[in-house]
Amino acid sequence: MPLIDSVWPRHAGIAWFRGAALTLVGVVLLTTSAKIKVPFYPVPMTMQTFIVLVIGVAYGWRLAAVTLLLYLAAGAFGLPVFADTPEKGVGVPYMLGPTGGYLVGFLAAATLVGLLAERGWDRGAAWLFAALLLGHVLIFAFGVAWLAGQIGLARAWNAGVTPFYLAALLKSALGVVVVRGAWWLDQRAAARSAWSLDEQDLPK
Repeated sequence: MPLIDSVWPRHAGIAWFRGAALTLVGVVLLTTSAKIKVPFYPVPMTMQTFIVLVIGVAYGWRLAAVTLLLYLAAGAFGLPVFADTPEKGVGVPYMLGPTGGYLVGFLAAATLVGLLAERGWDRGAAWLFAALLLGHVLIFAFGVAWLAGQIGLARAWNAGVTPFYLAALLKSALGVVVVRGAWWLDQRAAARSAWSLDEQDLPK
């Protein structure tokens, strides 16, 4: 079960509202994370891949895929949701530029880690770290493959992976802390709720 299903359980009457709200929140987080650059070595990093993968883990693969598809669609229609937009262009021309492969990789990675999380990889720190790392590897794979077609494999690797792999390790570790912390808080809340119900059943 994805984390979000425990935090906000599904109810038939509001399923459409829940899905729309979570998708919109995801798109806002993706857009915001693309715009914020954090100082890091050897180059500044955004937190976008972190958000992509945490959405995958928390939402599960279906809702994560829908969220990423809506985000990409918003960008394709010209909304400035990507990094360095509108300064470096918007819409389909931007998506066909050097970062196009990474954008497709976001969708693939969120779907992959969502599938892994639904199979229990989010319940242990080591497995969760492995899932998030695999997500980063998939993003790099799509990004470098696309970039290699434009500037060659060696240059694509040096430009698209070498400056960012340390950040990927850090963001994977941070993802473990955030997701495991969220599960812990959710379980504590559930335990308190169950304890309160048990107290109500005691004879007065």
